[in-house]
Amino acid sequence: MTFKLPAACALLLPPTFALLLCALHLGTARAAALQDGDIVFHTSRSAQSVAVQRATGSRYSHMGIVLMRGGKPYVFEAVQTVRYTPLAQWTARGNGGHYVAKRLRNADTLLTPGAVARLHAKTSDFEGRPYDLTFEWSDGRIYCSELVWKLYQRALGVRIGELQKIREFNLADPAVRAKMHERYGDKVPMDEPVISPVAMFDSPLLKTVETR
Repeated sequence: MTFKLPAACALLLPPTFALLLCALHLGTARAAALQDGDIVFHTSRSAQSVAVQRATGSRYSHMGIVLMRGGKPYVFEAVQTVRYTPLAQWTARGNGGHYVAKRLRNADTLLTPGAVARLHAKTSDFEGRPYDLTFEWSDGRIYCSELVWKLYQRALGVRIGELQKIREFNLADPAVRAKMHERYGDKVPMDEPVISPVAMFDSPLLKTVETR
């Protein structure tokens, strides 16, 4: 693979310094390609990641929404608590540093400055909430896909992905059964509404804008 420096970079001296500056420039350009409202997915290295992957049949087990702060991309996500995480830090937590970014197909018309402002404003309803280990459809505790789904639905009236019930997932897998027993004991709420990362990933409302 041939790496070609931008013309401006080629004029800088010494060459090693030019390469460094251009790499920094290209990294900034990559981050800048993402915008408010983009949804990012990666494979978490958390203790529950394998169970989520097997239950949903998806490679991706964690997600968040990109929101700009001071001109820099952050991921608003539900982990131990709902919080803002710098994009680079969020990416590094994923398996192999890989992520996929998706965007509304009609983002140019739907994500107006006013709509983006509403997304930002609605984060205050969730920031600081604890992570929901039992995936309940309430606002007391929040899990990752629930956070993004509710943020879009409440700020813009957009429902990304179809809700399912716990009973609809692959509960026969040993890793899933073990995690379910750990979280629920013998009382699994089979009819609890759930939005999974894969339901949002596969939504026809979204298009892929970056794969890293």
